[in-house]
Amino acid sequence: RARPRPRGSRGMSYQLWYWPDIPGRGEFVRLALEAAEIDYEDMAREKGAEALVADMASRAGFKPFAPPYLVVDDGFCIAQTAHILAFLADRHDFGAGELEIDLQLIQLQLDVTDLVAEVHSVHHPVAGSLYYQEQMDAAYEAAQHFRDNRIPKFLDHFEQALEVEGGPFVLGDRWTHVDTSLFQVMEGLDYMFPNRMAELDYPRLELVRSTVMEIEGIEAYLASDRRLEFSEDGIFRHYPELDSE
Repeated sequence: RARPRPRGSRGMSYQLWYWPDIPGRGEFVRLALEAAEIDYEDMAREKGAEALVADMASRAGFKPFAPPYLVVDDGFCIAQTAHILAFLADRHDFGAGELEIDLQLIQLQLDVTDLVAEVHSVHHPVAGSLYYQEQMDAAYEAAQHFRDNRIPKFLDHFEQALEVEGGPFVLGDRWTHVDTSLFQVMEGLDYMFPNRMAELDYPRLELVRSTVMEIEGIEAYLASDRRLEFSEDGIFRHYPELDSE
């Protein structure tokens, strides 16, 4: 069964800033917050994208380069998905609580970050500022390489990580931000490449996906309207022509 809610989750509230209409990178932060049942405000969902742009511009000191970023109750602001998750895991006890292991969890989270960047580069291989339709030929070539080589390379890596403690989670019976992120990776890849993913067999990744769905906070989140669907405006996009030979 899923691990109970970590200590100290209630009584603290955060402001999460991310684009309001797509799951994107912000979803990796949301999933950890929801799993731990930590109170937070999804600010741009409430106030709109213009409010996000204005808030980011108004930040002093070391500003976020891009969302997602998290604002703590004392006004402290932290950005970068893996960085946010490491901060939350330490503060709310859903990491290992041992420096060496927590560093390895951050390492795996950064591997997820690398995968997500490559996912985006499949449909935007030339430039993020160009529309997909302006780079379709390059995207077709990028998708072939990603399907054939990069998906199995990354998933082999994560499958091996889940073998270390025997599963179902990376730390065994305790979920971490890596597990909730792997859930999102598998959901996103299934949406983006249903044909290719149907050809692959990763039992430990499938087990972590199904077990994450049993975490009480995740179960409630997935049943709510807070969980945004994948679309062709986000990072994981389904273009049928990119999922075929």
